[in-house]
Amino acid sequence: MQGAVLYGPRDVRFEERDDPKIIKPTDAVIRIAAACVCGSDLWPYRGIQPTAQPTPMGHEYCGTVQELGRAVKSIKRGQFVIGSFFASDNTCPNCQIGYQSSCQHRELVGGAQAPLLRVPLADGTLVATPDVPSEELIPSLLTLSDVMGTGWFAADAANVKPGSTVAVVGDGAVGLLGVLSAKQMGAERIIAMSRHRSRQKLACDFGATDIVTERGDEGVARIKELTNGIGADSVLECVGTQESMMQAISSTRPGGHVGYVGVPH
Repeated sequence: MQGAVLYGPRDVRFEERDDPKIIKPTDAVIRIAAACVCGSDLWPYRGIQPTAQPTPMGHEYCGTVQELGRAVKSIKRGQFVIGSFFASDNTCPNCQIGYQSSCQHRELVGGAQAPLLRVPLADGTLVATPDVPSEELIPSLLTLSDVMGTGWFAADAANVKPGSTVAVVGDGAVGLLGVLSAKQMGAERIIAMSRHRSRQKLACDFGATDIVTERGDEGVARIKELTNGIGADSVLECVGTQESMMQAISSTRPGGHVGYVGVPH
């Protein structure tokens, strides 16, 4: 099969790779229906993060189960499944409290930008849909592989509650879906920090009630102004820089919570 491989800064090649096979009895092999480029893929692509060796690309994926290891029990061949960028057993102590990305047996899933993908720990990593989805629905389901789950986790970690005031630092895919997650959790006021007009519109469509374009100390001052000098109950940090983290912490009221999901860079 052919797949995307990153060789170095701005050097992506579509080349022949071996078809994945079942290696462990807990593995599955799926046929990819859709995959995409994650914001975290851009750091090695731009040269900000070094690439030590040619690396198959892609960790956001969904598709149809082709093969199963003998120990896999919860999914079946032919099912449409959505998988996570970290494989997890979903049974260890960390998984049981909702931190599957910190599973004691976790494995990073990569190489999804190809026709086939081996997924370790399939029982804990893959979630089957009730039916095979339509082509139109597949792009939306793909967001559940990474960015929607990450945005939801940020809101959950930040203790978003019905009626609360939430600020979201970052207007990329994760930040925007953090806005949507906060809305679904019942937040009354959602402040999106964004300088991009098209993303501001999406944020408002997803439930943002206020837009703050300032950054750094000015951004913090604006959030304090909007919250009568108190700060937000919950702040979602969805960027990963030192500046964004300090902005998130400084925008949080005393006793508030920060959900940190930005990839450090």
